[in-house]
Order: sequence, then structure tokens, then C-alpha cells
Amino acid sequence: MGRLLRMFWHPVALSDEVEPGEAIPVRIFGEELTLYRGESGTPYMVAGRCRHRQTVLHTGWVQGERIRCMYHGWQYDGTGACTQRPAEKEQAVPPHCRIPGYAVHEYCGLIFAYLGEGAAPEFELPRKDVFEVPGVRIKVTRETWNMNWFQQIENSLDAVHVSFVHQALRVGPFGNAVTTAMPDLSYDENEAGIEQTATRSKDNVRKSDWTFPNNNHVLVPGLQKGDPWIDFGIWMVPEDDEHSTRFTIYAMAPGSAEANRRFDEYFEKFGTYNAQDHYDELFHQRKGPPPEDFLAGLISAQDYIAQRGQGVIADRSKELLGRSDLGVITLRRIFWRELEALRTGKPAKQWRKRAIPLALPTQPGYAAEVETSTAANT
Repeated sequence: MGRLLRMFWHPVALSDEVEPGEAIPVRIFGEELTLYRGESGTPYMVAGRCRHRQTVLHTGWVQGERIRCMYHGWQYDGTGACTQRPAEKEQAVPPHCRIPGYAVHEYCGLIFAYLGEGAAPEFELPRKDVFEVPGVRIKVTRETWNMNWFQQIENSLDAVHVSFVHQALRVGPFGNAVTTAMPDLSYDENEAGIEQTATRSKDNVRKSDWTFPNNNHVLVPGLQKGDPWIDFGIWMVPEDDEHSTRFTIYAMAPGSAEANRRFDEYFEKFGTYNAQDHYDELFHQRKGPPPEDFLAGLISAQDYIAQRGQGVIADRSKELLGRSDLGVITLRRIFWRELEALRTGKPAKQWRKRAIPLALPTQPGYAAEVETSTAANT
């Protein structure tokens, strides 16, 4: 699985987490890394520790476009090559004196990295046209949860959970829009991933545009009736077997001045909610985020309870699946197919961005309930 995941770009940090001239530690795929911005503002990703005495690099100094270890001053460029060893004086830096360096790409408020072998692929598969509409309003969040990443992936391809999980704690606009009706399901593999369709009625058809290996794109109601619906992109990235980080993009097409203000103010106030920090409240007190947080925080808390409730690593040997689990089964089959190809030396599928973007439908038949719920929560 490590080989497979390293063939793709993954978000590793929010853009605003690292300023020019600063460095932060990052953990992904069980590997310690250093993310820093040169003084020019360009981001770089290198190994987490100095080649010399293995001290963490993020505690050092960023100088120009390079980072210097605080222990003995060894300096590295953005490729991981050691450029200075001050105490060695006249000795040239040998070619093998280097640390891993990785390609990075900044996109819509997230910093992505490619940790695979060889040249990085073109940054195309993670892109969504709706995130690039002129004037679109973008907000990004991150949460690290103590659970295996694949539980979050499976949840994205489980359309039935929406009718139950998002009725828990309290019902927000999203839960009202989807309703408790049981859907008819279909799953179609395409060049980018899986198209999930859940039909609850002729006016309540929900689609998910899932992109291999760990990104889901759905549409959720706006903050009030009449506001544009919000495109929600979410990546689940493994830190290690027992921890995963949920990176999200919320994108709202330009709306009225009031809608734009509501969007900005909501995420300014509630954009840092992390369900993991509220484990006891959620599991033992059944207390969710404050009533005003009826979108991102509420959805996150509901998902966290269901997925963390499976355990840190779900024991799938004890499951009893049914026909409604078609999405989970489809997902697992695709992953097994790709892993088997790598294991046997065959080429894995060449996933690519969809040629024709998928139009995600809203649920206009439930606008009244959405308005009522939103008004009650605000």
C-alpha cells in the first residue's frame, strides 16, 4: 500500500501553516519530514532529520532557499543536497551527503507533496474545475484523527451512512437535505475514480465524485437558503497506521455580498474544529459542536463518531456486509486489483483527471427544510 500511495500527490499541510522563512515538522506514511518555505515564499519538503547526527531539521534556520540544522550547522537545499558543513572547513561536501527531498505543489490553500520514486507526475489528478472558478471563495481545514485512514476512505463510498450518521447529535442543513430515506445505489469506475449515485427520490439524487486513491468531492447546502451550495473536497492522508489527517477544501461560487460575508465569517469562527479534541464530549456526553457550527464542525463530529467507533483500526474480519455496502465492496476490489498489479510486477491503472467534470446535483425539494434548520441553528 505504501508503494501504491506514493505514486500520487497528497496534501501535507495548509498553506498558512508555514510562513516564508519558517519550517514545520510533517508526518506522512510513517515518515518524518520537514516542510519549509524559502525566503522567496517557495515551499520545500525534505527529510525530517539531519544527515549528520539525526537532529530534527525544523528547529533550525531557513536562510534564503535553504535550511540549516541548529545542532552543527549543516545546510541543505530544497532537493535534500547538503551544501555546507561548517566545522569540516576545507573538506568538500561528498555527493552521498544528502537527505531525501520531495516535489511540492501549492493548490487552493493546501501544500501537496509527491513522495514516490522518480520524477513527479503532472499535478492534474487532484484538481477540480469548481475550485478554480474565477471569484470562487476557498476555505481549507485539517483534522488529525487517531484512526486508520482507510476507515475514512470507506465512509466516502458508503452512501447509506448519510441517512443515519448525519442525523446524530442534531440535524443540520446537510442531514435535512439528504433526509432519512433509503437510497438506490450505483457505482461506476471511471478514469479518475468512482462515481457514486444515491437516489432517494426524483428530487433527491446525490452524487459523489471520488478520486483515487483518497479524495472525495461532494456538494453540501449553503449556510442559508439562497446561498450557493458549497463544493466540499476531502483528502484522507495516513500519518501512520493509527493516525490520519483529513484535509478539506470548501469552495463556494461567488454569491451575494451577504452570502460571501456569511461564508467568510463562518470559517473564521469555526474553521479550526477538530473532532479528535472532543472525544469525551462526543462519545460520553453526546455533546457536539456549538449550535452555530451546523456545517463543517457538525459533519466532522458526526463522521468522527461513526468511524472512530469502529476502533483505531477496524476489524473487518468480524463484519457482516449486505447489498447496501456495494460502494465499500467496489472500493476494496479496486484497491486489491491495484495492489495485486504492483505485487506481480504488472502496470497499475494510469488514473487521470476526468475529461468531463461531473455535475453534482443539489436537492431543491428540501430547500424549505434547509432554511428552517439553518434558521433554528443560527
